[in-house]
Amino acid sequence: MCLAIPGRIVKLVEQQGLRMGDVDFEGVIRRVCLEYVPHAAAGDYVVVHAGFAISTLDQRAAARTLELMRGIEGSGRPEDET
Repeated sequence: MCLAIPGRIVKLVEQQGLRMGDVDFEGVIRRVCLEYVPHAAAGDYVVVHAGFAISTLDQRAAARTLELMRGIEGSGRPEDET
């Protein structure tokens, strides 16, 4: 199963000829390839899978997705059953 996470672009950069960006995943900043989303800009939300932004989404959709992910965080993990 694959998982893609929404994050907000905080900075655009070029790295070795590729369009890259620093993306904020709720306080964790990671460098992400933005080649598949050529119109994305700083402040935009993107869906990231395996280090590649694969689509853009609006802030409302990103917030809903993150809220759902927080709701399932820890579900079914044995260490949470104390």
